[in-house]
Amino acid sequence: MSHFTASKATASRAKLALLLAGSVAGILAAGAASAADPGNDAPRLVVKYDRQSLATDDGVNDLYRRITFAARQVCPDADIRDLAVQRHVQQCRSHAVAAAIKAIDNSHLAALYAVHSKNG
Repeated sequence: MSHFTASKATASRAKLALLLAGSVAGILAAGAASAADPGNDAPRLVVKYDRQSLATDDGVNDLYRRITFAARQVCPDADIRDLAVQRHVQQCRSHAVAAAIKAIDNSHLAALYAVHSKNG
């Protein structure tokens, strides 16, 4: 499951880190019927951002791009000939991005996510 943790660098600039986790390792190893829940050994990637950057469209777009890139890293591509595994990889990525967006709780980022998730 994805979560974020806050660490205060200074009183005025709180740096936040977002932790994305994927569960594709179990899928790929089993050739798989279903995705495993992310556990302690699930791949994880931290996406750091400054909450103040979410005040601009460029900042929101940049963070969304970095979140989706991180999701591709923790849920890597599988053999394209195995459609079931590819579907699970896509579900893993979608879950990681959705959990990250929810954890950040920013209306501009959520709106951008809604547009992208609606369009595929």
